[in-house]
Amino acid sequence: MGVHGHEPPYKVPPYSQFQIQGIPQLEELEQALAKKGLRDPWIRNEAWRYHPGFGTKWQRARKVFFRGFGIGLGLTVVAVGAEKLLSGGDKHGHDEH
Repeated sequence: MGVHGHEPPYKVPPYSQFQIQGIPQLEELEQALAKKGLRDPWIRNEAWRYHPGFGTKWQRARKVFFRGFGIGLGLTVVAVGAEKLLSGGDKHGHDEH
């Protein structure tokens, strides 16, 4: 793939890095499946979700929904402040009776 020295901007980790041993939720799932006589060979593909660096469900949700919130709020305050400051007291057509 690396045509002319161009490599992808990411490195795919080896599949062997992700193991279900030590992840209680996945171990419980594996045991529940075993009781029913089933086996999920792809269960290790869910191990990345439980990696400590990835965070909990609530931390991931907060990252998704509130990413950039502080910057956006700050820029909104600056924009409204600049509009108020530069409007110079115009009433914008509002009549006072």
